[in-house]
Amino acid sequence: MYMSKVRIELVKSIIGRKPNHIATVKSLGIRKMNDVVEHTITPELKGKIALVSYLLKVEEVQ
Repeated sequence: MYMSKVRIELVKSIIGRKPNHIATVKSLGIRKMNDVVEHTITPELKGKIALVSYLLKVEEVQ
């Protein structure tokens, strides 16, 4: 079974954001601006991305 991956980049600062949004970004493994991480797509990951989508750039990886 093929699991698709996504590349996630933080493009807006988390300074001054809601505490739960900051915690969500950190739980994705992102620590600072322009950090890029790759994750396998899961329902939990989709929910996290949806919550803080206004801070992120998300693209699928082959």
